[in-house]
Amino acid sequence: MKLSIVTTLYKSAPYIEEFHRRASEAARRVTDDYEIVMVDDGSPDDSLDIACTMARKDPHIRVVELSRNFGHHKALMTGLDYADGELCLLIDSDLEESPETLGQFHEMLQSSDIDVVYGYQKVRKGGWLERITGKIVYDVFDLLLPYKIPLNAMTIRLMRREYVEALCRFREQQTVIGGLWVIAGFKQIGVPLTKQSRKNPTYSAWRRWTVLIDSITSFSEVPLIAIFYLGTVISALSGLIGLVLLVEKFFFRRLLEGWVSVMLSVWLLGGILIFCVGVIGIYISKIFIETKRRPYTIIRRVHGPSAPAVSRTQPHLINADRPREVKS
Repeated sequence: MKLSIVTTLYKSAPYIEEFHRRASEAARRVTDDYEIVMVDDGSPDDSLDIACTMARKDPHIRVVELSRNFGHHKALMTGLDYADGELCLLIDSDLEESPETLGQFHEMLQSSDIDVVYGYQKVRKGGWLERITGKIVYDVFDLLLPYKIPLNAMTIRLMRREYVEALCRFREQQTVIGGLWVIAGFKQIGVPLTKQSRKNPTYSAWRRWTVLIDSITSFSEVPLIAIFYLGTVISALSGLIGLVLLVEKFFFRRLLEGWVSVMLSVWLLGGILIFCVGVIGIYISKIFIETKRRPYTIIRRVHGPSAPAVSRTQPHLINADRPREVKS
């Protein structure tokens, strides 16, 4: 297999057929030996039925049906594990990213010694609130991580087989794929693209916030180190204030009184303490989840053409063998 196109399905029913048509046309310009791997991430609409209907008509399509919604990033990683191509295009199916970009990416990959070509937004899409909050998220993420995360990176990327296999070796249950893309290494180059706006995005403000927290706590130990320094600073300030009060009492016979100042100090220190315990709790919860070694995702059924009986890396499945594939 020369080319795999991997995408996920979640509330994607209005876009699947056009995505399939455009992605197939783009793939045929590169090679006739290609496949389209669609991962149904427990979509509540009829995305799965539409994809299975297309799979019965087009032998290039393989539909991986997850047993429930596991999340966008885990679904993407599962799709990569099922991709067999020497080149692999990762792309969202909602047409915010143009499938025709494959041709441009393929030319760049073939003409240079690089392993990954990815797209990024030169100007972030959306209204002013989305752009501002997105910039804040990236700034915080970039500040706390030991490696550089490309600004406004998009899902779309064309990857060589060696990079895909390295990416699939990561087995974290708490997956933030943007961080994995970077820490996997290899030679990568970004291309500025324009991303279309979707009327009903599946990522809410709350979902973006949880992704930020997961991103920071999954890839950075900075918050834990910051807690140590915060405690050191507070201890030093407390000792200094205590020394000042002792000097005031014994040398100047003045004792500072004030119920308000005492209560403010108690509330301040109590809030800082609860915050620090909360940060530590997030890290402990991640350790708790990772040590259980639960399935990464669970495959209910695979629809479409036959595939290898055993997963290459097996990070996503309950058992070593892939589930039985069904001709839909």
